[in-house]
Amino acid sequence: MRKLCCFAAPFGAAVFLAVCLLPEVFWLPAGGLCALLALPGLLLQGERRMVWVIAAFGLAAGLGWSGVYTGLFHASARGLDGTEQTAAAAVTGWPREAAYGCSVTVRLTPEQGPAVNALLYLEPLEDGSLPELKPGDQLRFTGRFRRADTIAGASSDYYYSKDILLFAYADTAEVQRPEHSSPRYWPAYVSRALKESAARCFTEDAAPLVTSLLTGDKSTLPGGLYSALRRTGLAHVVAVSGLHMSFLAGGLSLLLGRRRRLMAVVGISLMFFFAAVAGNTPSVLRAAFLHTFMLLAPLVEREEDKATSLSAVLLLLLLQNPYAVASLSLQLSFASVAGIYCFTGPLYRRWTANLPQGNGLRTRLLRGLASWLAGTLAVTTGAAVFTTPLTAYYFQMISLISPLSNLLALWAVSGLFMAGLVTAVLGVFLPGAAALLALPLSWLARLITWIALTLSRLPFAAVGMDSVYLRLWLLLVYLLLALWLFWRGKRSRPWVPVGTGLLCLCAALGFQFLGRTGGPLTVSVLDVGQGLSAAFYAEGHALLVDCGGSGPEDPGDTAADYLQSLGLTRLDTLILTHFHADHAGGVPQLLARLEVDTLVLPAVTPEDPLRLEIEAAAQASGAELLWVTEPMELTLGGARLRVFAPLGAGSVNEEGLSVLCSSGDFDVLMTGDMDGTIERRLVKYGDLPDIELLVAGHHGSKYATSEDLLLAVQPEYAVISVGYNRYGHPAPEVLERLAAAGCEIYRTDWSGTLTFTVRDGG
Repeated sequence: MRKLCCFAAPFGAAVFLAVCLLPEVFWLPAGGLCALLALPGLLLQGERRMVWVIAAFGLAAGLGWSGVYTGLFHASARGLDGTEQTAAAAVTGWPREAAYGCSVTVRLTPEQGPAVNALLYLEPLEDGSLPELKPGDQLRFTGRFRRADTIAGASSDYYYSKDILLFAYADTAEVQRPEHSSPRYWPAYVSRALKESAARCFTEDAAPLVTSLLTGDKSTLPGGLYSALRRTGLAHVVAVSGLHMSFLAGGLSLLLGRRRRLMAVVGISLMFFFAAVAGNTPSVLRAAFLHTFMLLAPLVEREEDKATSLSAVLLLLLLQNPYAVASLSLQLSFASVAGIYCFTGPLYRRWTANLPQGNGLRTRLLRGLASWLAGTLAVTTGAAVFTTPLTAYYFQMISLISPLSNLLALWAVSGLFMAGLVTAVLGVFLPGAAALLALPLSWLARLITWIALTLSRLPFAAVGMDSVYLRLWLLLVYLLLALWLFWRGKRSRPWVPVGTGLLCLCAALGFQFLGRTGGPLTVSVLDVGQGLSAAFYAEGHALLVDCGGSGPEDPGDTAADYLQSLGLTRLDTLILTHFHADHAGGVPQLLARLEVDTLVLPAVTPEDPLRLEIEAAAQASGAELLWVTEPMELTLGGARLRVFAPLGAGSVNEEGLSVLCSSGDFDVLMTGDMDGTIERRLVKYGDLPDIELLVAGHHGSKYATSEDLLLAVQPEYAVISVGYNRYGHPAPEVLERLAAAGCEIYRTDWSGTLTFTVRDGG
C-alpha cells in the first residue's frame, strides 16, 4: 500500500503546484518534464528505484490531470463566459437571499460540452418576494454569464474549489417542478428538515449554534459569535469535519458494539449520507473516506496505514475536482489530520507515562481525568502544528487561547452534537417531545457560547500576524519544534523549548506593543475594505474614529481584534463622522466586543435606521452618548482632538463630522465623506494648521480631497482607506492632486492596515 502513498502524495503536490502557483500554460509541459524525471530513477537499486519512479509519475499525473480536467470541464464555462443567452438548468440547492433578490446553485446543460455548476442570481418577483425554488426544479431562463474566477475584482479559485464554474444573472426564470424528487436531492431536503427542526425545538439563542454543528451552515450564526469562535480556536466545531464524524462513529459503536460487518455497512452508508447533508465539503468528505478505510481495514485483514489512507483520500478528492486543492477547508482539514497522526500519539504517551497506577477508586478517577485532559490537549496541539501556519497566512491571526478553549468546550460540543442530532431528527416527527428534550441542551449551547465569548474578550486571546515580531516568534517556535524532534540526544527536558517559546512570545508581544504605542501618539488606519476605521493611541488611552467597511469580516470585529491584540479591552471614545454603513456599520459589533466609555455623534438624521440601531446598542452597553452641534475639544493622553460640527446640510455626507488630532507638531486630519464644497467651509472656519497626515476624504472620491484643502493644510502623508468598489475609488484626479501636493500616498487595499507612530512629538 505504500506504493499508493508514493504516487498519491506527489500527485496532490503537483495539483497544488498547478492550481495555486503555476500559470496554466505550463501545466502540461511541466507534467512531461516530471515524467522524464523517472529516467534517472532507473539507475537506482531496489526500493529506492520504485519510490523514485512512482513519485515522478505521480507528479506528472497531477500536472497532466489538472490540464486535462480544465480543458474538458471548463470548456463549457469558457464558451458561455461574457454571453447572454437562454439556458436550461436544474436547481441543486436551496435559494439564499442576496443583495438584490436571491442566489441558488444550479447545474447548467449547455448545447455543447459537459454540464457545469453555476451560481444563479435572480431578481425579486413583482410583489417583492423571492422565487420559491426547490432542489430538483427545472429552470429555463435568459441570463448573462461570466466565469466564477474573480471575487471583489480579484482573481480567485474560491468558487472553482466548490466546483462552481459560472455566475449567471437573470431577471426571471420559468420553473417546472417534477412530481417526484430525485434521490440525488434527498440530502438537501434532509438538511433543510434538520435546520427547520432545530429552529422549532431549540431556543432562539441556541438554535443557530445547533444548526451549525449539525449541518455546517454558519449563515444563521451571529457575527459576533462566529468571530469569538474563530478567535478562540473553536471555529472548527461549526465546520462539519472529522470531529463530527468521530462523534457519529462513536455513537454508532455504542449502539452496534463489536459487530464489525454491520458497523461497516451502516457506518459507511450513514457517514456518506451525512456528508451529503452537510454539503459534501472537502473536510467532511475527507473524514468520511478516512473512517471508511478505518472500518474496512479489519474486514479485509489489512492494517490501516495512516499516510496511505490520507494521501489516497486526497487523490480521490482531487480526481473529482483538482481545484479543490485551493479550498481552505481542504487545506486545514488535511493539515489538522496530518498533525494529529504525527504528534498526538507521542504527546499523549509522553504526558500519560507517569500517571499513578492502582485499582483504587480515587486513583482510577484521577487517572481517567488526567488521561482525558492529556488526550484533549494532545489532539488540539497535534492539529495546531500544521494548521497554525495556514491560519496565520490566510487570516493574519492565530489563537493563543485555543488549547484552553478546546479543553473547556469540546466535551460540551460532543454532547450537544450527538444529543442535538437525535433531537433534531425526533423533532421532524414529534416536535413536542423534541422541544422538551431540547430544553437542557439549549443550556449546553449557551455554555459553549459563553466560553467562546468570554475567552475571546481576554487580552491577547488572539494576536495579529501583521507584526514582524510575532512572525519571527512563530518561526522560532517551529525551529524549536524541529530541533526537539530531531535531537539525537536525550529529550528529557521538554520545558526548555516550551519555556523558551513562551518567553519569546512575551518579548514579541512587548516589542509589538512598544513599536505601535512607544511614542506620544500612534495612528492606525485599519484595513476594513471599502470603508473607514482609524485607531488613535496615546499614553494608555485609545480612541476610534468611524467603524465601518465592506471587508470579509465585520468592521467591528476588525477594530476589536486590532485593539485586543495590543492588550486593550476598553475604548475611551468612539467618534462617528456620519451614519453610513461604510463608516458606522460595525459599531454594534464593536460595542458587543469592547467596553466603550463615550460615543461622539453628529446630531443629525434622528430617524436614520442605523443611528437608531447604534443608539440602542450604546444604551445596552452603557456607553455615554455625546451629540455634536458645535465644535468641541477632547483629550487623549497628551494628544488634543478638535471635533468640527457639521458644516453642511442635505445629505448625510454633508452633515458629517471632521476630526483634527494634534500631538506636538504632528497633526492628523479626517474629513469623513464631505465633498469639496464642505471642505472649503472647513478651511474657512476651521483654522486648520499645516498637517502631517491626511486621511483622504470619501475613500478617494474625485469630489473630495479638493485642491483648496490640500493647499491649506499641505499634508506630508496621505492615506486612502479603500477596498473593492464600483465607484472607481480612488479616482485618478485625486491621486494626481495628492501627488502634485507632494504627498506620500498609502492605500489600505494595497498595504493593509497602516500605522504611524509619532516620535518625540514630531
